[in-house]
Amino acid sequence: MSKQKEVPEHVARLRLIAAAKDLEEKRMFGGHSFYRNGNMVCCASKTGMMARVGKEAEAEALKHPHALPFDRTGRRMGGMVDIALEGIKRDDDLLMWVERALAFVSTLPPKEPKKKKDKVA
Repeated sequence: MSKQKEVPEHVARLRLIAAAKDLEEKRMFGGHSFYRNGNMVCCASKTGMMARVGKEAEAEALKHPHALPFDRTGRRMGGMVDIALEGIKRDDDLLMWVERALAFVSTLPPKEPKKKKDKVA
């Protein structure tokens, strides 16, 4: 009998938004990433979420009291912001961040699916 892991409450809410916005979910790096046409829109983790707002909108997004520069590897990644759980408690706030990210991602060309490499025996 397989036990499914419980997902954080904000991830469950994000899945509902993702379904309505036609986003694809992928598990990556211990989080739940959501894509449109092969481009990452956002990623939710236990501590909050990352939204890909684009470099031009980053400064405006960082004015939000719960938004911080995205820095997971010790190197800041432009165009992406981290949002603390407090900043996505309300459905309206979560939706606002997804829509900000979608506004940027919808300007990007679709990514071609990566070809699977043949396994060497």
